[in-house]
Amino acid sequence: MPHDHHDHLSPSGHPYRPDDDHPLTYWQQMEIAVRELLIEKGVTSAAEINAQIDAMDARSPSNGASVVAKAWTDPAFRDALLADASAATRDMGFDIGPMKLIALENTSDVHNVVVCTLCSCYPRNLLGLPPDWYKSRAYRSRTVKEPRKVLAEFGVDLPATTQVRVHDSTADMRYVVIPARPSGTDGWDAGKLATLVTRDSMIGTGLAKAPDIT
Repeated sequence: MPHDHHDHLSPSGHPYRPDDDHPLTYWQQMEIAVRELLIEKGVTSAAEINAQIDAMDARSPSNGASVVAKAWTDPAFRDALLADASAATRDMGFDIGPMKLIALENTSDVHNVVVCTLCSCYPRNLLGLPPDWYKSRAYRSRTVKEPRKVLAEFGVDLPATTQVRVHDSTADMRYVVIPARPSGTDGWDAGKLATLVTRDSMIGTGLAKAPDIT
């Protein structure tokens, strides 16, 4: 006879939690079938798949921060990044695959912000998983219509003279924002500068941190 464990502890001392067992969706079944077929045909192996999953899980905004810091300290790399971000980041060991990556530089005159109006296209190899708000319908729709108001809600208040440009990511195109380098960082090396670069600053919904708050 089943028991209600809602207010009881398990033998381990932790509260009981309901099982998270749900029927597989059509796409989950297809993924399993294709994966098993590729392994069976020798196209790949379970070890290679697990290694790729581990590599994907290890992606974080620190990857993008290292790119930004290098752009701040290496003028030649900055120029290469703005000309072809896919190639420049690939030279650093970050490969976003067949998708085109475009770097957008923030200045005192222009502030760039990135959105994906259709879903959640995002440069995951550089920034890791997108935050929940980036995928929300509110952010995807409002950023296009009222970008200054959305930025203000993130704490980014820009002068009226600063132009705000909104960039819409697509299935085959990704953007990364190069935030303005904070003042007071002359002489800093790339490693130290990278600590000032936040995930939000590379989306455009934030600014790089000031040196005195690191």
